Amino acid sequence: MSPLQQHRASDILTSHYWSGDAIRSRSVSDVVLTATVDVPVPPARLVADWNRETSSRMGLQPGDVEALSLARARARWPDYRHCVQAVADWTRGLGLHEVLASSDVALMACLGAKYHHDGDLYGGMAFCNLFLSEDVGLDLHFPSTGHRIPINRGTVVIFDTAQPHAVIERGSGGFSVADFLSPDQDCTQVFLTWEMSIENPHVEHALQIAFDTDSLTAALLNTEQVWRNGARASVCPESGRWGQHA
Repeated sequence: MSPLQQHRASDILTSHYWSGDAIRSRSVSDVVLTATVDVPVPPARLVADWNRETSSRMGLQPGDVEALSLARARARWPDYRHCVQAVADWTRGLGLHEVLASSDVALMACLGAKYHHDGDLYGGMAFCNLFLSEDVGLDLHFPSTGHRIPINRGTVVIFDTAQPHAVIERGSGGFSVADFLSPDQDCTQVFLTWEMSIENPHVEHALQIAFDTDSLTAALLNTEQVWRNGARASVCPESGRWGQHA
C-alpha cells in the first residue's frame, strides 16, 4: 500500500456545514475534476487593471487569495461570456446540467496560495475554478489526494471546499513564500470561481458525497468545521498536512 493509500485508509474526514438553519455533516470528497477549456486571452487593458489592483490597492502578498471586482472587469471584458460558456459546456458534459447558471460567481487573484481548506466558511459548497492567467510554472496541489494540476489559461477544476489545496511552484515539495518574491517574474494568477451547492444532487453524485455521516457531532456544533478522525482539524500552510485544530 502506498503512503497516499495509507493516508486515505486511515483518515476519516467530515465536513460540518450549515444546511438551512442547522449544522449537517457530510463526507469530504477526494474527487477532483479537471480539464483545459478554450478561453480567449483577456484584453491587455484588463490585465493591466488587474495588475494595478493586486499590486497597488490590495498589496497582494505571497500566499494570499483575494477578491477582485467582477463588475468592473466585465465592463472591460467582451469575452467574459465566452469564458462562462466554455465552463458551462464542460460542466454539462460531466452531468452537472445547469448547476453553473445557478451558482454564485466571483473573480479572485492569488500570488501562490498557502495550503488551506475552505470548509470553515464554505462547507456547503464545491468550488469550480477557471484560471485566466498564463502558465508561469505553478501547480494546484491537493496533498491528501495526490492531484497536482499544472495551471494554464483555461485550466478548470471542480473540488470539495473541505479538501486541502494550495498553489505552489511546479516541482516544489510545498508552499514557500520565497518562491514568489522574484522581481523578475509575476506569479499572480487570476481566476473565476463558482460556488456550487454540495447538496445539489448532480454535485453530490459527481463528487460522491455521503450526507449525515456524523449527525451526533453536528447537533452539538454552531459553526462550520472540518473534522479528521473524530477531532476538529487544521492544515499546515507550508506542507498541507492535517493537524489538530488549536
